[in-house]
Amino acid sequence: MTAAALTGQALAWDAEGPYSLQQTLGIIGRGPADKTIMVTPGTAWLAFNTPAGPATLGISQRGTELHARACGPGAEHALAGTPALLGAQDDWSHFDSPGFANSLPHRVQEARRRHPAVRLPATGRMVDALVPAILEQKVTALEARRSYGILLQKFGTKAPGVGTDPAIPADLRVAPTPRQWASIPSWAWHQAGVGPQRSATVMRVVGSASGLERLAKLPAAEAAVKMQSIPGIGVWTAAETTQRTHGDPDQVAVGDYHLAAYVGWALAGKAVDDPGMLELLEPWRGHRQRVVRMLQLSGFRKPSFGPRMTIQHHRRH
Repeated sequence: MTAAALTGQALAWDAEGPYSLQQTLGIIGRGPADKTIMVTPGTAWLAFNTPAGPATLGISQRGTELHARACGPGAEHALAGTPALLGAQDDWSHFDSPGFANSLPHRVQEARRRHPAVRLPATGRMVDALVPAILEQKVTALEARRSYGILLQKFGTKAPGVGTDPAIPADLRVAPTPRQWASIPSWAWHQAGVGPQRSATVMRVVGSASGLERLAKLPAAEAAVKMQSIPGIGVWTAAETTQRTHGDPDQVAVGDYHLAAYVGWALAGKAVDDPGMLELLEPWRGHRQRVVRMLQLSGFRKPSFGPRMTIQHHRRH
């Protein structure tokens, strides 16, 4: 891949092959209420905190070329991380090699053939990925994402450039800093629908923010193990985090209410539990998350049995 060319507050990177901005960055956002990222075909806007301060990052696609520009105190830092964000470190060559590809289920092979433009993004921002994942513990995704949207609106900040640069979406926001998360009063968590167990886990995470951010430099598997030393962070939360922070091609969200049954129906024609899912995916260890992504992109839907129920306990931590 061509190295990124950095000029002032702009950067250009050539993917040198099929590339989908929407499919690559879409995994980062946590539903429509997450106003820290907005992705449309060919264009993306992100706002986030950096060690130098907040930044707004705009990305546009022209063929295989991705062009980024940034503003705000953290602009330079944001641009430096843009190639990894776009998936420049993500290597599908072994997955796509004939020997490995031929070992994959036909459904996965077909999905990869139809979606060759997917990359796995690596944001490097641990707290930004951990907080919304924690909010999704033990509740439905719909509830959690509503809560996250409320908290972003109340305690996040307007993205740099909003109101002065007409190209930047007016509702783009920067998530709270660790200090700002820590200052949220208990009644505000309650109003947002976040119970004391999850808010306490967020408080522990933001209290360890400096150490957590260093985990972004470690291999994904090692980072996942180390973050689980924080009470309230388990296998599911760690996997949901490293998939976004590290572009983790392997860690699977064990403990997800739906995933094991979905993978079981897709690969074995029946529902399985977490150990059964891991057994099914074992032949492709090192690429298990890639396999899951391809299954999701294949359009496969597991059978539905009976009326839908309201799920109170959605995911373990």
